[in-house]
Amino acid sequence: MPPVVVAESLQKNWGSTRALDGATFTVGSGVTGLLGANGSGKTTTLGLLLGMHNPDGGTLSVLGMDPRTHGSEIRGLVGYAPEHDALPPDVRAYEVVAHLAEVRGLPRREAAGRASDVLFELGLGEERLRPVGTMSTGQRQRVKLAQAIAHDPELVLLDEPTNGLDPVQREEMLRLVRRVAHEMGINVLLSSHLLEEVERIADDVVILDQGRTVAAGSVVDLQRGEGPAELLVEVDDGARRLGKALSAARVSVTVVDASRLVVAFAGDETYDAIRDALAEEEIPVRRIAHRRETLEDVFLAAGDAATGAAPR
Repeated sequence: MPPVVVAESLQKNWGSTRALDGATFTVGSGVTGLLGANGSGKTTTLGLLLGMHNPDGGTLSVLGMDPRTHGSEIRGLVGYAPEHDALPPDVRAYEVVAHLAEVRGLPRREAAGRASDVLFELGLGEERLRPVGTMSTGQRQRVKLAQAIAHDPELVLLDEPTNGLDPVQREEMLRLVRRVAHEMGINVLLSSHLLEEVERIADDVVILDQGRTVAAGSVVDLQRGEGPAELLVEVDDGARRLGKALSAARVSVTVVDASRLVVAFAGDETYDAIRDALAEEEIPVRRIAHRRETLEDVFLAAGDAATGAAPR
């Protein structure tokens, strides 16, 4: 499938502040995480995608169209759930979702049907007739998600969808986001500063830092990294003894704590050395697996490379 979003050398200034400084990235199908610290340019990027303001440089394509000239068409094909709670508190959830579906072009009767259907899908069947102001934070976040997808968009933009949620509510929201993409067939661009959450549900990520793209690609590829392959060895106890035995066998090893160590992988002989050392030291093993980088590792390494800082 063609890319959903293509950005080339995007620039955007707010007065003397440069919010985007040559950001280049592509958004494909599924769930894409737009990651970065506060002030990295995430919200500005969402505004550009919606055609709410124009870039000061570079090019941008959303669903094959330029937001500068086709903003209204794009907004009819894209759903958006803002970070901040802007829902009218005295209006019933069903009415909010139905009205916004009409605004996006659905006939009134179809909008009403879609509002009921999507609220049921998101677990708000009985609550759909309640005023939004009487709902919990988690329920209001679901209403925001419902209004973003009720018109069956091709792309939905979610700005910090787990903001204000407790751990159980966050888990449920992430499950719903994944369902929107992989069961309902709606592409998702999820803006967040919570790397661990995005790591769990995203297929691809774009990482921004000070308005620049510092890393982009599939989560699997980014976690694989470009450094030497390593194994994570977990034992019941005795990681330090195992580390000494492996070092004596000329295997490069780093002891993490009493139960974990990281071993440089050099092929099948590395497995043989670990097996022999475990048997010699009589240490029970829990798990041996290839070590993956976290998105936090990728983010920190990319930021250091961009600024010329020494690796952490």
